Amino acid sequence: MPKDQEWFEMPLIRKRRFATSVWIPLRISEWTEKTGQYGHIGYLEEFFGAASLAVAPINRPSAEKLDWHYLGIARDQGSYASRDKKTYKPADVYQYDEGKDLGIELVLVQHFNRENPSEWHLNQDLVFALRLMREGDSWVRPDEDYCEVVRLRRDSNHHPIAIEIRTEFLRDYLAARQMVLCISSYRQRTEICENSSHIRWPKEGIEESLKTDGLSDRFKCHAYQIMEGGHFAEGTYAVFQISRTDVDPGEDVPVFGKESDENTEGKSWTGKREGRLLTRIEGELWRQEWIEPTPTSTRVRGDPVPTGLNYIVDASGERLSSEALDDQDIGRWLWFKPEVVSVLTGRRGGHLSWYTQDTGNLRASPDYDVHFGVNSIGLINIYAYDIAKLPEWQQKIWSAYNVSPDGGVSEELLASQMRAQPAHTSSPEDILPKVLHNIGVRFEERTGLKLFHGEEPSLDRVYLSIHRFRAVPANGVYALAKDIIRLVADRIDASQLQKIAAPPKGERWGSLKSLEKFLSILVSPMDARDIMAPLFGAYELRLRDAHVASSEVNEVFHLARVDQNASPVTQGFQLIGSVTSVLLNIEEILQQA
Repeated sequence: MPKDQEWFEMPLIRKRRFATSVWIPLRISEWTEKTGQYGHIGYLEEFFGAASLAVAPINRPSAEKLDWHYLGIARDQGSYASRDKKTYKPADVYQYDEGKDLGIELVLVQHFNRENPSEWHLNQDLVFALRLMREGDSWVRPDEDYCEVVRLRRDSNHHPIAIEIRTEFLRDYLAARQMVLCISSYRQRTEICENSSHIRWPKEGIEESLKTDGLSDRFKCHAYQIMEGGHFAEGTYAVFQISRTDVDPGEDVPVFGKESDENTEGKSWTGKREGRLLTRIEGELWRQEWIEPTPTSTRVRGDPVPTGLNYIVDASGERLSSEALDDQDIGRWLWFKPEVVSVLTGRRGGHLSWYTQDTGNLRASPDYDVHFGVNSIGLINIYAYDIAKLPEWQQKIWSAYNVSPDGGVSEELLASQMRAQPAHTSSPEDILPKVLHNIGVRFEERTGLKLFHGEEPSLDRVYLSIHRFRAVPANGVYALAKDIIRLVADRIDASQLQKIAAPPKGERWGSLKSLEKFLSILVSPMDARDIMAPLFGAYELRLRDAHVASSEVNEVFHLARVDQNASPVTQGFQLIGSVTSVLLNIEEILQQA
């Protein structure tokens, strides 16, 4: 079925504006549809091209006089040096008249040769101004959660066809440079049919123009006859042939002189093609649209803009804005739900580390570290100024977990920030990887055998997942136990232990039982059993879920040295602490053996 009239007239496309889109094209050259063979029934094509130019407001009137021919994708880009040595045009500068700069190219096309396709480059000033990092065919902004700001699309042959930028970032950049962006575009829709009986246009077609503030376009659609194969319907043609008469093909080194009437001859003839008549239906839209800058530039120029965020600062529920708290001497702390930790560390570049038992460093991305403390009921405390100075996107995360003060301020955080006397304690999360490493080294020194499977560097992600805040979600303590056992018990090579303490015939020992029997050689069996009990408890927690009978759950929690009535954060702390204590005891036994 041939396309209907509306397809060629593009009513929806003509209503759309780049300025209201999330993504704005800086350059596009794309066949969005192309099927069939040109000149034959069924041929269908749609082409869309767009090019952009950043222009200073003073040059806007001059740019508005130029059309697709001068501002479109066919314009030549590159550096130019005049032979008189008086002028030089950088590659990113556009000149309509030689020596007179009109605008800046935000995308530069570099041509090579027929065997190497052209490559598209993003203007480096745009990259530096927005602090973008290229990853493949995307440019991301690490300062904003690695948000994709610019994207390059390629066709099936890997040739570039489009570079688009997020509107908010483009307009921020334009504001900083005090420029506006002109987008010149062209769209063509074509189909070859038997006839145009289904199209109700005048014989001469339709041509319309529109000009409003910031937009001007010209639309044209028409249908005309062609001859099958693609030639015009008239079918006439003329051929002119001119040849030289002064070249002797018998000479070894023929030389010919300057062309003249005496040494040239020519002939011409005309003809008329005959064939089947078809109809080509076509709609074309030329457009020039202007993208205005934002009133402020928060990213590039650093203009201060109210965030609209506020935080609960006291027990009465009073709130203060982020701007009011952005004072190093504010003298207030904030309280947050512990769930915020997993949200922040789950971000790319997010990280959690520990200074003392209850204080540490937390960040959602590099360069934005926050000193935190855990208070008596498991809430997170942060000095208010440390939150208020964060980027807005990070503050939005923090503010969502802000709660009324409860449980006081973390004692160890106060000791560090107010009394300048940091606590001399260590978190079990920080001790765990170190003691595991030490046990592996001590065991190999004593026995010549390797206790653990796998390389330690490959376990970094597992170590990062083991922290007390993992116990906060429903059944979180079970998930935490699973990761702990994965790190400890699942890595123990029982076969190495059983070379020293072999099981009786017919018995099968798992990794933890094998470790207990090995310890029984170094200490009494009762002591070995007592030392290993919390580790067996953690193993049982790994296998449990919320539907296990309460009596059994109580026993397992007791074995793991975890208080079921404590807050989830405290339970997580106790579980990691009890397992770490087991490992510290094992390390000491190996050291003294």
